[in-house]
Amino acid sequence: MKTETKEAATRRLARIEGQVRGITKMVSDDRYCIDVIRQVQAVKAALAGLEATILDDHIATCVDHALTGNNVDERREKVEELVAVLGGRKK
Repeated sequence: MKTETKEAATRRLARIEGQVRGITKMVSDDRYCIDVIRQVQAVKAALAGLEATILDDHIATCVDHALTGNNVDERREKVEELVAVLGGRKK
């Protein structure tokens, strides 16, 4: 993972962690369900953004390296990994 991606991911995760703690407090404080759900949706959106950032970095580094290299097995492996992760399956 590129250094700038790692730093951005770390910052985002800290923000997400704070959001999750806030949701915990909302539940403990018996806040209105719709307000809690909106915060859960915000966390899901933040996680989706983080996932996209990490996936972009993976494609730009690991996948690019495999596709431009001479190792056919490594190319096949990286493509299979991407298909699996994008399809929601474990490889």
